[in-house]
Amino acid sequence: MTATVRDLILILQVFFPNDLSLCKALYLFGVIVSLYPLLRLHLNQRRQPRQPVRTAWMKTFWDLLIAAFRPEHDDSSVWATGLDRGREYADYISEDLASLYMMLGLNPYDLAVPAPPPLFSIPRTVEADLIIAHCASCQADYYPDCITYRDNNNHRLQRLETTSQYIRMSKHGVWAHRQIAVLQENALNQFHGGWSNFADWLNNSTGSTRKMTYRQSQRLFIEHFSRHLLLFHNKHATFTCEGQPSTRSLTEVVRATIGENGGVLATGMSHGCVKCTHIKCYHSDLINEGVVLGADLDDVAGIAASANDNNAPELAADDAIDQLGSPQQQAAPQAGTPRGYIRLAVMDGKTIQHRKCALHLYEGPLVNYKNGRFCQVHLDLANLCGIIPCGRPVHQPGALTCDNQLHIAWQQQYNNRFSRLSFPGVQRVIRRQKTAADNGGVIPALCVELGPLGDTPGDQVVHTFRAKSTYCLQTVQWAYGFPIGWGKCYRSESLPQVLAILDRIWLDHPESKPSFVAYDDACSLLRHIVTQDPHSAWLRMTKFVVDAWHYIGHRATDILCCLWCNPAPTNGSQPDLILLEEDANGTKHQTRAFNTETAEQLNSWLNGFESQLRQMSDDVNYDFFIHVLMMIYAERVKKQVATKDLGLSDEFWAEATGVTD
Repeated sequence: MTATVRDLILILQVFFPNDLSLCKALYLFGVIVSLYPLLRLHLNQRRQPRQPVRTAWMKTFWDLLIAAFRPEHDDSSVWATGLDRGREYADYISEDLASLYMMLGLNPYDLAVPAPPPLFSIPRTVEADLIIAHCASCQADYYPDCITYRDNNNHRLQRLETTSQYIRMSKHGVWAHRQIAVLQENALNQFHGGWSNFADWLNNSTGSTRKMTYRQSQRLFIEHFSRHLLLFHNKHATFTCEGQPSTRSLTEVVRATIGENGGVLATGMSHGCVKCTHIKCYHSDLINEGVVLGADLDDVAGIAASANDNNAPELAADDAIDQLGSPQQQAAPQAGTPRGYIRLAVMDGKTIQHRKCALHLYEGPLVNYKNGRFCQVHLDLANLCGIIPCGRPVHQPGALTCDNQLHIAWQQQYNNRFSRLSFPGVQRVIRRQKTAADNGGVIPALCVELGPLGDTPGDQVVHTFRAKSTYCLQTVQWAYGFPIGWGKCYRSESLPQVLAILDRIWLDHPESKPSFVAYDDACSLLRHIVTQDPHSAWLRMTKFVVDAWHYIGHRATDILCCLWCNPAPTNGSQPDLILLEEDANGTKHQTRAFNTETAEQLNSWLNGFESQLRQMSDDVNYDFFIHVLMMIYAERVKKQVATKDLGLSDEFWAEATGVTD
């Protein structure tokens, strides 16, 4: 039953002293309403056997009630008579709290009844009392945003409360409402705003004298997204970390829990929508639909044949073809039996990097990201000459070379390598590299010609003068864009590294491997798999196709690509990859069944965060931020699927699997 003004008047008459000022009475009433959860906790504890009549919850309630009665700044106008009767009425109200709340329409004995909504949301920072519950039995402390306890080895551990209304963003007791963290998440999602930009925006918008610092904003970012990531990856129930961890420690533990140097979105394994998941199609289906099949194995649906195709050179034989043979057509199942379904995933690389060990073949993170060059394993090399393979000690502390004057001079030349370059000169160098590069995804890089070191040409001198960087971020997503996983290529987008990323993503989900994987160099990847492991599960379960844009440059030179990696062959050799559509003129023609360019769309979205990621030189913050971005993008795609009603229907699953709900 909803309380009315009449109930309020009755409460003021029964429970409040007549000589209390009206302002203080209204303030006190608001305090009593806000303390309602403490009474429920008190009653809940009293339900247990051998509990005290006056629990710690009730003692806290009484203390806060006393504080509410207390005059501020010696304000004598609180009591008309001048006599402070706060303790007397605090005792009186505390003895009959249940009746007071009953008159407000609240039943503290019924746990199913929700707590009352806030009377007023304060739009600024305020000082408040922090209530921490302590369990005398297990010595656990219950904070608003976490639970700390001791393990069997007496180490203080912590579990995160994933639905807390307040989050601590400073060790000095500064807390933020969860809605502030949600605003920060929306700023990242919609405007690509980092934690420093968000702090500036919040400070300028509120006009508060107490400003949110960059460090506090970063802490709020890590605390909020740690909870969000753990929930998203279903790791929240088992997650623990050290008690009251630093921002860095919390980031490291969450990263170790979800994935280091890569990640898998387990929820993506079960994703399905009409854009990435289709009913299995058979060659006979195309014939029955009246599809006019082409004769050329390299023709692509939706892409006009090039005028130079007839003049293409004869394709060389390929050993991989001898092992794979030609794509075999499956017979369509009988009517009324399950037809099965297929899914297509897309993979691509994005040149967003972070720094790593200066030794080319090693992938370890730097010990010192400010000005360090080596990982923990090779830290002792900092005291040796940076010219490899010299190996002599540096000529003075902090130097990069030994006392060899040739080495010192070459290192000085290296330091000055950009001093004489103008901006047009940089553009000219990159433009020349773009012209010389082929379609294999070669990344232009500014390479300045350096003088020789003895008999060694300048571009062949191996040195450790600066930390190196990872090569690219490799992402995998379904054909509508839902991310599945990601990894890093360290030296180049080499085939062993790409295959290792695929293996890692589907290591724990072998039954969820895609029917097709679209990749810009899929033919080389397929050839690598056949060469290294002819019995690989990838060859049994998945077909590799080149995305439509890159296939234009592949089809004239690679017989394996033409035969096995065509993204939409018009000759019917891959019936799952084409659809028959009718245009406005009634003409039927073949189109591509899947969008193989979704990786480019994800990369385009990641461009908005590139400046932030490039500032994250260390692998821990980089990995955490990529985990966050993949989760946000997955939630965006999931929302689009729901909004556009692109989910798979019961009829789809009945036809695909024969199972109906």
